[in-house]
Amino acid sequence: MVPARVIAVSPLALVIFALSGCSSMGCTDTTAERGKAGARVHVVNTYEQPLGVTAAVVDWRLEPHPQEPTEGDRVHFRFRFEGADEYTGAAVDACAVDKERVALGCQTIYSNQAFGPADDPLTGDEWLAVEHPEQVAGVLLIPNDQSYDRRTCEVDLKDGGGIHPPEPPSRGDQL
Repeated sequence: MVPARVIAVSPLALVIFALSGCSSMGCTDTTAERGKAGARVHVVNTYEQPLGVTAAVVDWRLEPHPQEPTEGDRVHFRFRFEGADEYTGAAVDACAVDKERVALGCQTIYSNQAFGPADDPLTGDEWLAVEHPEQVAGVLLIPNDQSYDRRTCEVDLKDGGGIHPPEPPSRGDQL
């Protein structure tokens, strides 16, 4: 049997514990599942809810980068973000893939990089360096928004935690 004095003090101890900042003992980090890659994707947040933004690969080709022509061919691709504005700031991972959809090289592209010509201001371009450009069969986008990554519990036990975007894809990942 628990003494009445312990029962009376327990709620007070919990309040003090919570007010002292120790309430974050329940801080948890989770990582969202990586969405299915495609040449055109609907960007989703970490809860897999659509952001109302579509990202698409407009075209791609192999060619030397104009500032480093002696480095050989790179993947030069154009992309488009529809539904994004300066406030939504969506970002997705773009990967050059082989015919088996294995990533050969990846990087994150942001909607604010889309600054195309006046007749298509939603379009931008980027370059990917890959070890074997002759193996590139296409460029795919991963739908998970990478523009916001909250603090982790490890970094900030009090204010961190929650769902984080999936880990960025790496060379060799099956998409």
